[in-house]
Amino acid sequence: MAKFLSRIIFKIFGWHVAGQIPPDLKKSMMIAAPHTSNWDFLFARCAFYLMDVDLRYTIKKEAMVGPLGWLLKKMGALPVDRSRNNSLVSSMVNILNNSEQMVIMITPEGTRKYQPRWRKGFYYTALEANVPIILGYLDYPKKEAGVGPIFYPTGDVEGDIEKIKAFYRTKKGKYPEQGVR
Repeated sequence: MAKFLSRIIFKIFGWHVAGQIPPDLKKSMMIAAPHTSNWDFLFARCAFYLMDVDLRYTIKKEAMVGPLGWLLKKMGALPVDRSRNNSLVSSMVNILNNSEQMVIMITPEGTRKYQPRWRKGFYYTALEANVPIILGYLDYPKKEAGVGPIFYPTGDVEGDIEKIKAFYRTKKGKYPEQGVR
């Protein structure tokens, strides 16, 4: 049902999917950027239903209340308490290590506004769990939801993040001025 509804939503809005996660890649971190709008969730979630990817994603715990919280959990939400340093990296490493197949998506900006410095939890999670980072994106002018390169962290955090950002500078969010620079 979710795939059917996603197909309808993409048709109505004129969006398409580009790329695919290799079927033999069982575990990974995925980053999704640029994150500039609440619409990002709808298009990203639909894209992964269309790709048949069982995706988990981080979301602020405040969004997980009432019926909406129940729905988000059914759609793969992993609630995050952003007010405390509660060892999110360790939790995500454990989730990945104890799963046969898992893709965890996170927005490195941590917000829809421009952030010159990305949060690095996705990077440390991938490094500690020994999994690659998939570069997922939304490009609003092209109406494209896609999967870009697969990146293997080297341990050079700043150098690697700069290489990742270089890819995202070619993608435009709904509000480009809030995107990756």
